[in-house]
Amino acid sequence: MKINNLTLAYWNKIILEKIDLEIPKWEFVFLIWKSGSGKTSLISSLIWDFKPFLGNIVLDTGENLYWQKWDFILSYRRKIWVVFQDYKLLESKTVYENVAFAMEVCGYKDDYVIKKVPEFLRLVWLLVKKDKKITQLSGWEKQRLAIARALVHNPDVIIWDEPTWNLDPQTAMEIMKIFDELNKMGKTIIIATHDSNIVDKYKKRVVAFKDKKIFSDEKKGSYKY
Repeated sequence: MKINNLTLAYWNKIILEKIDLEIPKWEFVFLIWKSGSGKTSLISSLIWDFKPFLGNIVLDTGENLYWQKWDFILSYRRKIWVVFQDYKLLESKTVYENVAFAMEVCGYKDDYVIKKVPEFLRLVWLLVKKDKKITQLSGWEKQRLAIARALVHNPDVIIWDEPTWNLDPQTAMEIMKIFDELNKMGKTIIIATHDSNIVDKYKKRVVAFKDKKIFSDEKKGSYKY
């Protein structure tokens, strides 16, 4: 996707101004800087959840995201999955039921659900926890479950807002192993974070925001700013 001259604002307050950014397929990119610098607002605009003041997003198909009708947006959102900090898990259901429910509401047939749910849970190392309730999971396990639910639609792009904000350093590295593996499987990964440890460890593309602008954009970057 190509982000062209994007300006985001809440009423009269500019959040980001005249942003130009291209994210090719299969990229792994960190969006960094302190809280309030516009990372979350940019993520919301990528799924047409926050209307820009100016600018546009051109998809890989050549279509302008902000010119599309609602049925197109719904289809597009199935291919670009965002996980926010609250995960939106269903606490009354088990681990297995959380993933199954996400598939059922999207119209998948029962036999396909029965086949795929264990595959998704195995990928994030949660199959042994399939019968546990959400309240019985650690924060680290809830994050892995959120990833499993994100994989339901086989999205091309996975975006995560602060995936390691409540994790100890070792567990944060474990969650990053999953993202790295998904990237190797052909998923585009976009992570907004101010966790310098994971950014410096993985040496991926790093886009830094400051004063409403893109301050730096580096391949194999670090959190040196």
